[in-house]
Amino acid sequence: MKEIIDTGLPPLKQPFSWAVKASGLLFTAHGPVRTDGTIDTGPIAEQARLTFANLKRAVEAAGGTLADVTQVLIYMTDVKDMPVIDEVYREFFEAPYPNRSSMGVAGLVVPGMKIEIVAYAVIG
Repeated sequence: MKEIIDTGLPPLKQPFSWAVKASGLLFTAHGPVRTDGTIDTGPIAEQARLTFANLKRAVEAAGGTLADVTQVLIYMTDVKDMPVIDEVYREFFEAPYPNRSSMGVAGLVVPGMKIEIVAYAVIG
């Protein structure tokens, strides 16, 4: 049975949930979304920090910590942003790090949005 996790982020207009937990696994995806529902389209460091803060919010709401995250998939619109994203990533994660894949994409749903992540965690 799956459980929708209340992350404290605003309801979506699109048909998906911020975080879903099933059989001790957490499935979640995030971008630079503020708690008022607006999207940060500023510098990549700010977008990345907000994105990973949203991940932390979701994992904690599901009863875990970032140490429970097993995999992170990073989508970025400019691969030259990777060093900055890595720097912010280290603010949230420490060794041993989750498995990770990073990829450049042509664009994300909101113009100006530079990063989106998908993450999986084992909780409990």
